[in-house]
Amino acid sequence: MEVVQEETAEVPDQEHPEVLRARLVDGLVSGGWIRTADVEAAFRAVPRHLFAPEASVKAAYADDVVRTKFDSDGTAVSSVSAPWLQATMIEQARLAAGMRCLELGSGGYNASLLAELVGPTGEVTTIDIDPDITDRATRLLAAAGYDQVRVLTRDGWYGAAEHAPFDAIIVTAQAVDLPPAWVDQLVDGGRLIVPLRLRGLGRGVAFERHGTQLVSRETQMCGFVRMQGAGAHPMRRLALRGDDIGLRFDGNYPAEPELFDRILDSPRVDIWTGVRLGPRVPFDTLKLWLATMFDGYCGIDVAKDAATESLAPEGRRPPGDAVVDGATLAYFTCPKIAEALYEFRVHAFGPDATTLAGDLADQIRIWDRDHRNGTDPRITAHPAGTPDRDLPPGRTLDRPHARITITWPHPDDPNATSHGSRPTPS
Repeated sequence: MEVVQEETAEVPDQEHPEVLRARLVDGLVSGGWIRTADVEAAFRAVPRHLFAPEASVKAAYADDVVRTKFDSDGTAVSSVSAPWLQATMIEQARLAAGMRCLELGSGGYNASLLAELVGPTGEVTTIDIDPDITDRATRLLAAAGYDQVRVLTRDGWYGAAEHAPFDAIIVTAQAVDLPPAWVDQLVDGGRLIVPLRLRGLGRGVAFERHGTQLVSRETQMCGFVRMQGAGAHPMRRLALRGDDIGLRFDGNYPAEPELFDRILDSPRVDIWTGVRLGPRVPFDTLKLWLATMFDGYCGIDVAKDAATESLAPEGRRPPGDAVVDGATLAYFTCPKIAEALYEFRVHAFGPDATTLAGDLADQIRIWDRDHRNGTDPRITAHPAGTPDRDLPPGRTLDRPHARITITWPHPDDPNATSHGSRPTPS
C-alpha cells in the first residue's frame, strides 16, 4: 500500500492538465507549428481536455487526433484534430482581434481557440450538420467559458449568410468541391482554409480570395473526416481481387470497369526507375505530381492479410498510388536495394503494360529531376463555367461548382517561391 500511495502522489503533478498543456504548446512552438505569439497564447489559454472527455487527460494533450464519433462501419465522422494541424490552419487564417470567423465542422475546441484570437469584439460562428455534435459543442463551450461562440446546426455547404461577411472560413472536413457560398461569404482578401481532396489526395490549402478567384498561399498534406450533406462525394472502389485488392477512384471511375476483370492474372511488367531515396524520406509531392500528370490516377488498396506475391517480385505492397489507361494498370513500389537505400520500381498489367509502365517511370524521373526538392504547386479555384482562356496554365480538375487548377513551378524559374508548405510530422 505504501508503494501505491507514493506512486499516486507523484502522478497528479506529472499529469496535471496545466503541465500537460504547457508541454504540448512548447512542442508546437519548437516544431514550428505555432509561429505567432497570439496563437501561442490561445493554445496556452484553452483547456483542451475539457473538449475531449472521451479521452484521458494525457491523451487529450498528446499531439494526436481524438476521435469522438463513429458511423455504423466504425469510420470516424467527428474528431478533435491533432494540435499541430489545428495550429497550422489557425496560423494560416491570420486572425486578429475584432474579426469574424466561420468554422465548418464543430467540436468546440477549435472554435474556442478562434474565440481567443478574435477577442470580445470579434465573432466566431461554428456549424455542423449533426445535431449530436452541435449539442456536444454547445455544452462543452459553455463549460469551458466560451459560450459567446455561435453554434448552428445546418449543412455547412451553404455557410451562414446572415452572419457574413467573414474574414476567414475554416473547414474541418474534407471537401472535393468549393461551393459558391464559401467564396461569396468571404471578404475580398480573406482566407479560406480547407482540406481539399485532389484525386483522392488530401491537401490542406490556405486560399486567399481575389474577386471570384481563390489563390493558394500555403499548402499542407493532411487528412480529415469525410464531408456529409450536400458536399458529400464518396470515392468509388473497383475490386481487382475481391476485398483483398482494389482501386479507389475520385470522380474518374472507368467507363468500362469490366476490362479489369482478372487483370492481375495477366503477365506483369517490371521497370526500375533509377530514382532512389533514403528511409523515412517523404515523397508526397510525387503523389500530387502523378495525380496532376495522369487523368487515370487512382489509389490502390491492399488488405492487411492479402497475398501480395502477384503485385511485385518482392511481394511488396504499393504505397497506394496507381494509374489506369484503357484496360491497363500501373503502380509503383519502393523496395530496399541496399542498407538504408530504396528505389522506386514500376509494375504494370494489361494489354499496354510496357507503354504505361514506361510512362509512369518517366514521370517519376521527371519529378525527381524537377520537383523533388522544389516548391509545391500553386492551386487556384475559379467558378464553374470560367473559360479555359481565363485559367492559369496547369492541369484543371472540373468540379460542379469550381474549376481547380494545379500549376507546378518551372524548375528554371528564378521567381518560383514556396507557398509555405510544411512537412507532415512523423
